Amino acid sequence: MGDETWRDRGLHARVVNALGQEIVDGAWATGDILNLDKLSERFTVSRSVLREALRVLQSVGMVEPRQRVGTQVRPRESWDLLNPQIIQWRGQGDYFAQMREMLQLRLGIEPVAARLSARLMTPEQRSAVARAADVMVAADHDNDGRRFLEADVEFHTLILQGSGNAVMSHFANTVAALLRTREQEKRFTITDYTPASAHRHNDLAAAIVAGEEDAAYASAYATLDATLAEFVQESAGASSTAG
Repeated sequence: MGDETWRDRGLHARVVNALGQEIVDGAWATGDILNLDKLSERFTVSRSVLREALRVLQSVGMVEPRQRVGTQVRPRESWDLLNPQIIQWRGQGDYFAQMREMLQLRLGIEPVAARLSARLMTPEQRSAVARAADVMVAADHDNDGRRFLEADVEFHTLILQGSGNAVMSHFANTVAALLRTREQEKRFTITDYTPASAHRHNDLAAAIVAGEEDAAYASAYATLDATLAEFVQESAGASSTAG
């Protein structure tokens, strides 16, 4: 029984990931009906495994069971776009659009979190932020993309969690998932933009450590705004190359 349970969980995850990615990529259009018999045959899974997978997709707003119709694909406006799983799927094919949208959202949240962190963080939390920023600078110098990314995730997580605001703290999971989509992107994590970005993060850390609330807000905004400008520029370049 135990082996069967674990096997079903593996099949369930495979179906969720495949269908979720396909819906994000547009292989299924809004209003399409997911035929359980055909999907069960395609994935070689039982209908119970398939129904469980569809319940997961329903929980994030991607599909909806309709009486006497079947399970129907819902429009993007209905999706939980802050869900880490959807962020991962969008990162596979909608990378630049998602980055632009999320950076615009982060501009409205993280500078406030930085201000609050400069006011409320403990000495230990401030030291952790400074260490993460130092690692980013060192990783850039060493051209170590993996180390840079992990330090970047830790840095923003610490600030959002150190804000003392439960909603902002929860948003850290969304930001971490977004940053990790860099692992899926074809370009390298370390780019020509990275040295300046690393030093902007260092300036932000210094403001938080010093308890300078206004400087922390301004530095956080400048850091995200510069990153947004970089992605807009790269997106335009990617579009012209594809064309």
